Amino acid sequence: MTHTPTTKQALAPRVEGALPGPRSAEYLEHQRQWESSARAYPRHLPIAIAGAAGSYLWDMDGNVFLDFLTGAGVLSLGHNHPELVRAAAEQLHVLTHGLDFPTPAKRDFVDAQLSMLPPGLRARTRMHFCGPGGANAVDAAIKLCKTATGRGDLVSFQGGFHGSSHAAMALTGLVAQKRPIANGVPGVHFFPYSYCTRCPVGLSPDTCETNCVGLLERSLRDPNGGIPLPAAVILEMVQGEGGIIPADRDFVRRVRALTAELDIPLIVDEVQTGCGRTGTWFAFEHYDIEPDVIVASKALSGMGLPVAVIFYDQRLDGWAPGAHSGTFRGNQAAFAAGAAAVHVVRRDDVLGNVRQRGRQVAKRLGVLHDHVWVREVRGLGLMWGIELADPRDGRPAGGYARAVQADALRHGLIVELGGRDDSVIRLMPPLTVTAEEVELACGILFDAIDRCRPLQ
Repeated sequence: MTHTPTTKQALAPRVEGALPGPRSAEYLEHQRQWESSARAYPRHLPIAIAGAAGSYLWDMDGNVFLDFLTGAGVLSLGHNHPELVRAAAEQLHVLTHGLDFPTPAKRDFVDAQLSMLPPGLRARTRMHFCGPGGANAVDAAIKLCKTATGRGDLVSFQGGFHGSSHAAMALTGLVAQKRPIANGVPGVHFFPYSYCTRCPVGLSPDTCETNCVGLLERSLRDPNGGIPLPAAVILEMVQGEGGIIPADRDFVRRVRALTAELDIPLIVDEVQTGCGRTGTWFAFEHYDIEPDVIVASKALSGMGLPVAVIFYDQRLDGWAPGAHSGTFRGNQAAFAAGAAAVHVVRRDDVLGNVRQRGRQVAKRLGVLHDHVWVREVRGLGLMWGIELADPRDGRPAGGYARAVQADALRHGLIVELGGRDDSVIRLMPPLTVTAEEVELACGILFDAIDRCRPLQ
């Protein structure tokens, strides 16, 4: 019989015996037998989830884990936030599915989301509801910009991740994902991203002066540069799957200046960074820019109910009716929860907590800068990465990172990996995480890094 914690005091990391436990192993075997081989997370985090609350979840064997993955950033206010659950449950008795008809729940959601935009941007913004995930919203943004400009080429950046749909995958830097898929979407040009610890143009961090963006500037301004004026440039402010790499401020501002100069719509992909993850509602606010298109999805409902939108400058609104549709773009329960989430974020100063906890994480992880296998610790708000590399040659230490992930799980902490060869340990706790939970997670992580350290 599954043990389910029933009190807040019971919610503390506790793992008994090997993982997976017998009940979880039974569920994992059923999954292996009947689900596709594309399943990913349970391969590295071998548990079957029975329930969750706040920053914790527990498996079918009663093991309790501090969750610093949070549904890949979807659960911004933690598991099962009571006010969001109540808002969604109440909506279920009224209307669950509304296509793109206007409804009270949708109007409240629209007003709440627009209220979080910078005032100048808000005044000229339109919203389009996609369905139901971030990759579909990326597709919509591409179609919008191609329609508005009449152009076909696109510019993306090395290390970026924009989804797994056919079009979004074409904009993603990860080659392994694209290699088996012939005849991908054409016309995508990749340029270096400001990943200064591994400079994409081979310069040292002390001398790079964001020369990587200079290549983009020269290429797009050069009439013999070989790249037609693109329909859009798409950019992450912090590369998430790419290894938690915040873009250099000068890099972003020069990309924005260049796209404005050449009248190229700038799409900012905020699927992972949006809704407060970095300490501002959208990450682009850290850079004092205003994009032409914003892609948002993951945390819009605050509790994992799917909804995806694009915000865009009204001058781009040249779509015909039905130009981008989707049956599940009218998720009324997600709208109700999302409006409630914005209310909670404002009332409880959740963004202030993100900034405070972000400073706490930065201080705690700062001790790792002296660790010989730690190449860099970096992050913004509550989105952090620890990059591990072999000190002898600087190669990504993916095997070490995977060992740390497994050891942390055995001691009650769930973390994800990313970056080149999955060598970056990624931390994405709920935005409501407490100081005590951050301390607890860092302690587990430090111990795992020490226990799994390779022999030199």
